Amino acid sequence: MYTVRVSRRFIAQHFLTVPDAGPENELHSHRFEVDVEVAGPELNEHDYLVDIDELAGRIDELVDEYADTTLNDRPRFEGYNPSVERFARVFCDRLLGEDGIDTDGIESATVTMWEDETASASYGTTLEG
Repeated sequence: MYTVRVSRRFIAQHFLTVPDAGPENELHSHRFEVDVEVAGPELNEHDYLVDIDELAGRIDELVDEYADTTLNDRPRFEGYNPSVERFARVFCDRLLGEDGIDTDGIESATVTMWEDETASASYGTTLEG
């Protein structure tokens, strides 16, 4: 199985909407790091699993969309608690969705969202070929 990983760092804000989350219920910033890993069993005619420039470019577009914003104000978080787990899912869905990367040859993808140096959450999915 081949894997390709790309990471980016950015700052965004949020506040948790669940009761009794203490200081997390107040607006605050995180130095997020998103780590994207895609995997598949075979390389294409160029000996790539995925075009890393395309993958990095789409990740950059998504980072630019979320950087310096409040997650609670973003449409994909409407009605949800903007936890780091939810953020990993939203980022993965956007990366692989209609306006996402070419998924030919990719069997699985995992997005790990770090909210600081010691805490992260991941969302992984298997793609149907």
